[in-house]
Amino acid sequence: MALTKEDIINAVAEMSVMDVVELISAMEEKFGVTAAVAAAGPAADAGPAAEEQTEFDVILTAAGDKKVNAIKAVRAATGLGLKEAKAIVDGAPMAVKEGVSKEDAAALKAALEEAGASVEVK
Repeated sequence: MALTKEDIINAVAEMSVMDVVELISAMEEKFGVTAAVAAAGPAADAGPAAEEQTEFDVILTAAGDKKVNAIKAVRAATGLGLKEAKAIVDGAPMAVKEGVSKEDAAALKAALEEAGASVEVK
């Protein structure tokens, strides 16, 4: 009996963050690909009719010299456990939070940079 896409998605949804990170690493190795964050294509026309962006993604690009401080900052911002926060820091570049307001993104970026990490807001 073959698994459907829905079966696979449901199985992944039940995994912990650490298990998903390990699954992605195994798939990258098996298929020789990289699961990098896809960059948005060029805008068709960024004229005055373009809407202002209201949701931002905070991407940890590098942990910096003080990795422990970066892990603490990720834990404080996300409420994740130690293993999950460490997986995000070790897996950089990786999204720390997605779909947050401009103010929240700026505050999170400042906190992570204060901990010595490199951060990008998209």
